[in-house]
Amino acid sequence: MAFTLYSLLQASLLIVNAVAVLHEERFLRHVGWGSDQGIGGFGEEPGIKAQLTNLIRSIRTVMRVPLIGLNSITIVLLLLFG
Repeated sequence: MAFTLYSLLQASLLIVNAVAVLHEERFLRHVGWGSDQGIGGFGEEPGIKAQLTNLIRSIRTVMRVPLIGLNSITIVLLLLFG
């Protein structure tokens, strides 16, 4: 298998899919990355854990509908071109 731009895009799509399906109560809270974890006070910089939790939450919120279309296109391309 050659390393092409399509395989790089497909790998990034798989990673975004993996982040999008992480369930907060079932998985993230058991690891210690729940929404109530790492709440800072006023004027404090959020830590890396809070920033990653916000990134996961925003990916789940924003990318839900576009992922359906991107996954459909990827499946059709794989069926047509192998």
